[in-house]
Amino acid sequence: MNNRQNPDTSDVKVTIIKSTFMAGQDTCAATLHTPESSGTRQLPGILMVGGWGSIQQALTAPFINRFVETGYAVMEFDFPGWGLSGGWPRQDINPWRRVKAANEALAHLKSQPQVDAHRIVVWGTSFGGGHVVDLAAQHPDLYGAIIQVPMLDGVATVRAVPLRRLVQFIGYGMLDFLRPNAGLSLPTVASQGEYGTMDRDNAWEAMQMGLAAHSGKKYVNRVTARSLLTMGFYRPWTNLKRVQIPMLIVGATRDTVAPFVADKIAKVANPKLQVVEIDADHFDPYFEPYFTNALKLQLRFLDEVLPISSN
Repeated sequence: MNNRQNPDTSDVKVTIIKSTFMAGQDTCAATLHTPESSGTRQLPGILMVGGWGSIQQALTAPFINRFVETGYAVMEFDFPGWGLSGGWPRQDINPWRRVKAANEALAHLKSQPQVDAHRIVVWGTSFGGGHVVDLAAQHPDLYGAIIQVPMLDGVATVRAVPLRRLVQFIGYGMLDFLRPNAGLSLPTVASQGEYGTMDRDNAWEAMQMGLAAHSGKKYVNRVTARSLLTMGFYRPWTNLKRVQIPMLIVGATRDTVAPFVADKIAKVANPKLQVVEIDADHFDPYFEPYFTNALKLQLRFLDEVLPISSN
């Protein structure tokens, strides 16, 4: 049994501003969160990049609220084909397309009048952690980057899937690829041992707790089968050598969804990388008792690279 609890952020006062931006031909939904008391002062910004099956407010809200409480302007967004964003096919994942969308989201954040465009940090979790590596490698002007339980090596992630399930994934994915109009999909999250792209590390329980924390929030628990075919070819750890900005990497030693590849990070030998390993599984950092420690690490890093006091 797991003893996770949703973090309490009920006392945080936040101003919410909805907007949209274009990613290619798709209209993407975004939400800027700022402190209620910020007035017209421009704030340092944080771009939040979600994971594999993420939509806005999916498990990331406690981090967003605490970053805002500290004094940052924080923007989240939905990838094309997900959540409130446009785009077709729905519920499809292509990591390279997502990195392009994240680049457009970054440009959109910089354009907001409440944000100091020259003082930005990018934050990514799970699959989005890999996207942030790609963003950081492309934008040496950023002040820093934070990646939490990141998916850095698709090969390691594929190898973590039981062989029988892996064969099923490949077969179903190929069928969807060859028959794109059939709309073949499978659950994004499933109970332990059930058929879905994430069924380990109490993934189903994490999803249910996340939905409970945002009553009325709807989540389409599906992903296109062809999405699975991209995983093994996506290896953002190879871009770590190109990162020229400070980066905090928080890896979970018991992560079986996106196994932490500490050996590959060490092989890169990039002095800009600050690596912290925590005794947790893939979903633990979103919940207490792990959330407080994960947040503390990240706030300390933010205070080092983008302190509020110097704004």
